[in-house]
Amino acid sequence: MSEWVELKAADGHELSAYVAKPKGEPLGAVVVIQEIFGVNPSIRSVADEYARHDFVAIAPALFDRFGKSIELGYTGDDLKEAYDLYGKLNPDTQLLDVAAAAAHVAGTGKGTGVIGFCYGGLLTWLSATRAKALKINLKAAVGFYAGGIGKFAAEEPFCPVQLHFGADDDHIGKDQIDAVRTAHPDVEIFLYEGAGHAFANEARASYVPAASKLAHQRALEFLKLHIAK
Repeated sequence: MSEWVELKAADGHELSAYVAKPKGEPLGAVVVIQEIFGVNPSIRSVADEYARHDFVAIAPALFDRFGKSIELGYTGDDLKEAYDLYGKLNPDTQLLDVAAAAAHVAGTGKGTGVIGFCYGGLLTWLSATRAKALKINLKAAVGFYAGGIGKFAAEEPFCPVQLHFGADDDHIGKDQIDAVRTAHPDVEIFLYEGAGHAFANEARASYVPAASKLAHQRALEFLKLHIAK
């Protein structure tokens, strides 16, 4: 079952969020953080998949600060608009929206985790490192190809973190990954040979089925381990 709900962030901003619920008793909750293309069919499919695995999944619409119901594709004018919107994003502000989503599902099952992709992957890392300030009680965080993470590598996460990167990602330098690995040897980091940026999104040209399947499997097992135990 899925629905759209309305949330209010700590700064008073009102935003929508897509919520997918399991048929039975939930194990816990997962906040799904979008790429720079909105809560589009790809992100909703991730939420739906976690609902099928007995989580309540919520995907906050980060672009609601710039216009309601912004859903973009990956080519042409949509791609241009996505990059224009990306230039307006501020992690400190978008984290308020993530926190609002986490608050909405707080108390579901045994705990809450977060999973994000691209820009959402970066927000996943920052959600984990700033959880206390954001008043989010996170049990686990999983980031896929978190762009710009190297700038925040020194920040200390408050929960277990798992990160996934394509070995051939031309958006994220190896130095960024190494910075996190050096600062946090306990963080699980997986590299996928022959995979580039956004390798886990089947709607994009860069999709690598084998790497995507393995990464999503690892992510699900990690979240189950830390949230549902």
